[in-house]
Amino acid sequence: MNINWYPGHMKKTKESIKKNLSLVDIVYELIDARIPCSSQNPEIDIILKNKPRLIIMNKSDLADDDISERWQKYFNFKGITSVLVDCISNRGLNEVVNLSYVLTEEKRLQLAKKGIKNRPIRAMIVGIPNVGKSTLINSLSRKKGAKVSNKPGVTKKDQWIRIRKDLELLDTPGILWPKFEDKEVGLNLAFTGAIKDELLDIETLVIKLIERLSFISKACLEERYNIVVSNKSAYEILLEIGKKRGCVIRGGEIDTEKASNIVLDEFRKGIIGKITLEFPNF
Repeated sequence: MNINWYPGHMKKTKESIKKNLSLVDIVYELIDARIPCSSQNPEIDIILKNKPRLIIMNKSDLADDDISERWQKYFNFKGITSVLVDCISNRGLNEVVNLSYVLTEEKRLQLAKKGIKNRPIRAMIVGIPNVGKSTLINSLSRKKGAKVSNKPGVTKKDQWIRIRKDLELLDTPGILWPKFEDKEVGLNLAFTGAIKDELLDIETLVIKLIERLSFISKACLEERYNIVVSNKSAYEILLEIGKKRGCVIRGGEIDTEKASNIVLDEFRKGIIGKITLEFPNF
C-alpha cells in the first residue's frame, strides 16, 4: 500500500509551530499509546529543540498496560517526561497539570525575578491528526472549546484556549510529515485512524492488520471472533470472521469489505483487546 497524506494546511502548521514556540513555556506532545514511535513526528524534535516538553500518551486505555510502562521507561531514559492519559475517562489529566508546574518551574522563577507574578502557564499542544488533541483540551477545560471528531484533520487553525486561570493552551492542527519512508509507520498510522480512511484500500489494510495481530497475539483474534487462527493466512482469517459475523452475500460469498470494516472498527475501539503495535528498543 502506498500511504501518503500531507494536506496543504499541515505545511502551514509546521511554520506556525516554529513561529509560536517563543510564546509558550512548555509543549504538550500528544502521541497514541498504541503506536508511540509512529505517532511521533520526527520533525517535532528538530523544531522544539530544548523547549520543555511533556509527552502525553493518549488512548492508553486501548494499549497494553505492561508495554506502556516500558515506553515510559524508554522516554525517561531519553530524559523526556511522559504521562499515560485516557481523555475519555479523564485518567491522567491531573498529572498533566501537576507535571506542567514541575517542568516550567525554572521559567516561572525567572518571571518572578522580573516582577511578573501569577501569569498563566502557556502550553502548546502538538501531535499527529486524530490523536485526541481536541478531546484532551475539552477534558482539561471541562468545556467544549475545541472541535472534536473521530476523523483526522478537523482542527484547521491555531486557537488559544483558557484551561484554568493559571493554564492556557495553544491548539494547533494535526501535523504529519511529507513522506513515510518506513512502510510500517504508514501502516500503523492507517490502522489507528491518523490517515483518512477515504484515502485507503480498507480490505488490503485490514489484511495487513490481521497479519500484525496474528503475530502479536493470536488469542485476541480467536477469543473475539471464536475462530482458529493457526496455519491460516490473513485473508483466510478475514473470511472466517466474515462467516462468524454474518457477512454473507448471495451465493454464499463473504462480503470482505463489510468484514474488514468490522475488524478495523473493533480494533480502533479496543474491542478486540488492549493491543500495542510497537515495542520500545530498550
